[in-house]
Amino acid sequence: MSTEETARWVAAINLGSIDLEDVQKWEFEGRIYAIIRSPEDEYYATDDICTHEHAHLSEGYVEDGCIECPRHAGRFDYKTGEALAAPVYKDLKTFPTRIKDGKVEIKIS
Repeated sequence: MSTEETARWVAAINLGSIDLEDVQKWEFEGRIYAIIRSPEDEYYATDDICTHEHAHLSEGYVEDGCIECPRHAGRFDYKTGEALAAPVYKDLKTFPTRIKDGKVEIKIS
């Protein structure tokens, strides 16, 4: 079975529970996610653990389309996961999101 066939949408958080340009940690089935709300009121989801060192991005800073790691200030584009500033060089995994019935849902595979 392909990853697409095993993927499912999971309700993660209530709509509006994160301030604009902020991030919240969410755990599901042993994996930790960072859910980000953009200034345009759109939601994005990434892995919560920085690809450089074991730091929670949900404890970091969100600004200008980026999430900054709290440990060494490496930056990622939270829409694409692209590593943008040293010391990070490995991209971050991202996950599709959607709004349904007042919840932010994440597509989990």
